[in-house]
Amino acid sequence: MAPVTAIIPAYNEEATIGEIISVLCQVDDIAEIIVVSDGSVDATAEVARRAGARVIELPDNMGKGGAMKVGVDHSRTGIILFLDADLIGLTCEHVNSLIFPVIHGEVKMTVGIFEKGRLATDLAQFVAPYLSGQRALEKDLLDEICDLEECRFGVEVALTKYAHDNNIAIKEVELSGMSHIMKEEKMGLARGLAARMKMYWEIAKTVGSGLKR
Repeated sequence: MAPVTAIIPAYNEEATIGEIISVLCQVDDIAEIIVVSDGSVDATAEVARRAGARVIELPDNMGKGGAMKVGVDHSRTGIILFLDADLIGLTCEHVNSLIFPVIHGEVKMTVGIFEKGRLATDLAQFVAPYLSGQRALEKDLLDEICDLEECRFGVEVALTKYAHDNNIAIKEVELSGMSHIMKEEKMGLARGLAARMKMYWEIAKTVGSGLKR
């Protein structure tokens, strides 16, 4: 079996999820693709299933951390690749650049940083690269984080904080030409800003509370 499981938490991402799965299906080291539809009310699950993913449908929205934890619990490999469901411009080269350093034992975790994509997303990740949802890591690291499902949108900060606190090296990987659809584009300005503020609040709570071991 190939060494990597790709896990994509998704909430109402029917427009982008199919292309992401199509790219992952072309990567030799991806053993399985798990999409966790986190209470979606659109065709996310159907599109993902048709594209070739194993789909887990949650009846209610658990938040990003909870959806990721469900995916990990159903995975069968020792390395996990997390990807957001709203990516634009993902390529096989991007995927390989994230997973190869972990597969070959160079580091235990990689984090993908958007570069030369869209100005807004490039700037956001330049300012706060630890918020990136694109990362590969050894599954054993996740077993040490007991409250992953409680982090919701703070999950990326939680993973980075855990690595820092335990002296685990993280390799930043440039993902040239890649970006994602921003909340304000998907939901409209007012609802998008409200969702963004909620996300930042959940991140702040994660930073303030630390992680349970």
